[in-house]
Amino acid sequence: MADNRFIDTRGNLEQPVAFTQAVVDGLASGGGLYVPEHLPHFTEDELRNLARLPYWQRAAAVYKALGVDLPDETVDSLMRQIYGNAFDTEDVCPITTLSEGTHVLELWHGPTSAFKDMALQCLPRFFQASAQKLRAQGKLEGDFLMLVATSGDTGKAALEGFRDVDGVRIAVMYPHGGVSDIQYKQMATQRGGNVDVWAVRGNFDDCQTGAKQVFSDADFNERLAEEQGVALSSANSINFGRLAPQIVYYLSACGTLLAEGKIEQGGAVDVCVPTGNFGNILAAYYAKVMGAPIGMLLCASNENRVLADFINTGTYDIADRPFVLTPSPSMDILVSSNLERQLFELTDRDANAIRGWMRDLGETKRFRVDEETFARMRQLYAADSVSNDDCLATIKEVFDEHDYLMDPHTAVAYRVAERLRGENPVLIASTAHWAKFGDNVYRALHGMAAGEALPEAVAALSGCQLNRLIAEETGDFNIPAGLAELDSLPIRFSKVIDPGAASIEESVTTFLQEGAST
Repeated sequence: MADNRFIDTRGNLEQPVAFTQAVVDGLASGGGLYVPEHLPHFTEDELRNLARLPYWQRAAAVYKALGVDLPDETVDSLMRQIYGNAFDTEDVCPITTLSEGTHVLELWHGPTSAFKDMALQCLPRFFQASAQKLRAQGKLEGDFLMLVATSGDTGKAALEGFRDVDGVRIAVMYPHGGVSDIQYKQMATQRGGNVDVWAVRGNFDDCQTGAKQVFSDADFNERLAEEQGVALSSANSINFGRLAPQIVYYLSACGTLLAEGKIEQGGAVDVCVPTGNFGNILAAYYAKVMGAPIGMLLCASNENRVLADFINTGTYDIADRPFVLTPSPSMDILVSSNLERQLFELTDRDANAIRGWMRDLGETKRFRVDEETFARMRQLYAADSVSNDDCLATIKEVFDEHDYLMDPHTAVAYRVAERLRGENPVLIASTAHWAKFGDNVYRALHGMAAGEALPEAVAALSGCQLNRLIAEETGDFNIPAGLAELDSLPIRFSKVIDPGAASIEESVTTFLQEGAST
């Protein structure tokens, strides 16, 4: 298609912008999120044809169909670089069939062993190409700071993706004490001269809210531009450049299932996604709109079940909701940013409604959608939540029955898929390698309760050592090299900051003035 344009969910843009501008901006002015004006459509035959191509060509075909305003040869070149040697399999995101009608889409074969690599190997290169184009057009000056909030996996994937990218520095915030030992070491040992990492005293929502406050602080952003020659942008899933590669893997997976006869002609597959910030499942929604034969979207929550409750009631309420630490920390989120995009689509792109609901959420910590929007959502989504103990029991159950070891996030999705599935086959999004969460995988395999103290000898092990013990017990020695080496790498980052815009802005200023740690 011709170059696509992007509008924002809150209706604050005077004119739509191109993909390159949307990627560089990250967040639209006024706090809205970018969405494409138009979406392409793929037929079943076109999806089958995609399945015959190497993965990088599938991704390039989808980007071209989306109307990315870069030359086709640039898109091809970037995708060939992105989905090449950084992934440990030529399939990039292979599908494992556990039983008839139950398929697992493994999204963790990238360099940081989490599904975020699928997008965060892609976004930095397209960000850089977009910035180069805007500079050549005289629309852009200066460098960028990517300010990233993470609940565990996004941080490392973003750091690795933007490591030593010219003209970009990246700072990542994660909840202090709220990530696994492996996730912590992945970030704290990060290589690169343009990176910084801060633990925040609080939870992920404190990190995410603080980042949004900094983005919205016009005076601070003006000072950064004038004094440092730097503009802020985002590598979180609020950036459409993060969402687009995720749409690709659902279109690709459906093409593969069609080509292999695992989706019948004219049939559909339900997709179950462990859901925190709503970006991954939203990508499945967009793939469905673009022609993927997807039936129901199954939203899997952990004990932080705000999304499951919203889908089942139409009320989003975090006013008095406790924040629960779970075995699946990347889903420990109460404010799900990408839900805004989904509501925008369900209301036929009614920016007035979105502004009202987001205002209510900010002021009262709750909002309720109208009956028509709720009915539309219920036609698309079903949702359930999984307790901490049930999550761990699922890991053991699947290992015992299928000799397949999954991480706690994928276990949440597996359990919800089993509860909610209908007649369609189910595709379960597997979002991380089990070795990122060895402590809870060990508890699961040994029938321990969530939060139960590990045996003293086991508790004394590092995350890497514990993973080796689990591998010996299960025979699954496929621990990615990037995880196995962490104990041998020096800790570079140990700064802990308070939540809130003031502390984050002070840390940003210090980072830009002093540079990354050595």
